[in-house]
Amino acid sequence: MRVALLTEGARPHPQRAAGGWCDRLAEGLPEHGFELYLLAPPGGRAAAGRPSSVWRGVHELALWGRRRGGRAPGALRRRRYAGAYEQLVRALVMPGERAGFGAGLYRLAALAREDGALPAFLSSVHARRTLERVWRLPGADTSAGQPLVCDVLVAADLLEQCLRPLSAPWYGTGPGGLGGADLCHVVGGGPAALPALVARQLHGVPFVVTEHGLHLREQYLGYREAPYRWPVRALLLAFFRALTEETYRQAAVLTPGSVHDQQWQRRCGADPARTRVVYEGTSAVSRPAAGPEPDEPTLVWAGALEPGRDAELMLHAFAQVRAEVPRARLVVHGEEAAPGYRAHCAAVAERLGVSAAVDFAGRPGSLAEVWEGGTVAVFSGLSQRSPRLLADAMLSGRAVVSTDVGVAREVVGPTGLLVPARDPRALAGACLALLRDEERRARLGLAGRLRAQERFAVEPVIGAFREIYLELVSQYPAFPDGAGGGTAGEPPRPFARPAEYWLADGRRGADAPDGGPHRPADPRAGRPGPAGPVEESGDAGAQERPGALAEAV
Repeated sequence: MRVALLTEGARPHPQRAAGGWCDRLAEGLPEHGFELYLLAPPGGRAAAGRPSSVWRGVHELALWGRRRGGRAPGALRRRRYAGAYEQLVRALVMPGERAGFGAGLYRLAALAREDGALPAFLSSVHARRTLERVWRLPGADTSAGQPLVCDVLVAADLLEQCLRPLSAPWYGTGPGGLGGADLCHVVGGGPAALPALVARQLHGVPFVVTEHGLHLREQYLGYREAPYRWPVRALLLAFFRALTEETYRQAAVLTPGSVHDQQWQRRCGADPARTRVVYEGTSAVSRPAAGPEPDEPTLVWAGALEPGRDAELMLHAFAQVRAEVPRARLVVHGEEAAPGYRAHCAAVAERLGVSAAVDFAGRPGSLAEVWEGGTVAVFSGLSQRSPRLLADAMLSGRAVVSTDVGVAREVVGPTGLLVPARDPRALAGACLALLRDEERRARLGLAGRLRAQERFAVEPVIGAFREIYLELVSQYPAFPDGAGGGTAGEPPRPFARPAEYWLADGRRGADAPDGGPHRPADPRAGRPGPAGPVEESGDAGAQERPGALAEAV
């Protein structure tokens, strides 16, 4: 089958890369044809380094930054655009009209497909006037503050960038069109789901959503430090919240990367019956375990240096460990994510009298080096949204101590020690228990490695999506009106035609079993049968991959 993989190359809040997960999925399912649809950073060329043999085609759209020029709509078309845009904006700012978001979104997409003038309209003075008028209507939600003229200008520009995928040249049933795909697979959510929503609306193409860390949650965290006034932040977050709810409502299957994320998705309206947890596979499973422990008892801490990771708690706990084990050392790996936080932690270590035993090692060359230099791996964060760093520490074979937050209990389970957050005494006690018991460290380290290998291997991920794809296609037959077999009035039968029907041997036509053409049109919405060869839309571009620790965090 033909699978359209939609994802973002990067996003401004927070800056994240698409990573190698998409490559591993396409390489693991060679029986399917994958096309990559990438929302790229400004300048495009974000798909560099991807093997050309993996993708049948690579299609890019610059999501952020200045838009390309285009023809503006005429007066009549402009009124239609303004009506659809007003419906969408009212759904964002009027509490009683939230349900109109999807209708406004699809109206804009339909208009953009007819004349391609949506980007020009969204950047026009007419769109700004519509936004300003609706935003200041009586009853509009302005709890974040009354919008100023500058807020209208900034918000209109940001909405244009967020809605840019609606006007992408990816719709239709021709080569490279999403209408010819058997299914869409959205990786990451957010604006990357917009093309899948449009393809489902226009052509009935089902789609799967995979999130390794929820896009909506990351937006809420990222916009706290965004350089915009609060009214703009509130409007954009309302947009992402409405888009997430519509995506969860329309998706055929949701595959969160953890049970913790699954619970968040349910709070956003996801149907539990259409949700399946598929852990993010990692190639680190095949990495050898860390070698011998260092000569001195060493606690190793890794993560971004920011208040949420609570390195300060680790320092207070280490001061108590140092009082019991004078030879103990602490190595802190990570880059400063909050300005001044590293200096603050150094001052705390100095005040506690342990600065001589604490090494702020900065960004490591690889995660394997981080765990190799420690006796026990410690995580002291106030939240643990992603299982990647925990799983990598467990794969090293080192014993793990973590605060019981986020995905920690789900990932570590009985193979490590979990302590309450913000409790330096409990954290110090768990570290001391492992430093004093070599046999227990070895037992927990081996158990954690085996648990991580079982849950985060690549093969189970590939197998899970192989089953999901086949199940989905079986539920969405190519001929939903019954043309594929059966008598009148019977429900459509998936796979009603034998495989020989699709052989292009040049002998089909009048002698066909049903007298139909070689590739019948899909009565659903002009959707064709299995797609033919697809030409690549261009060369893969270039993007610098982040470091191992930055990607894991």
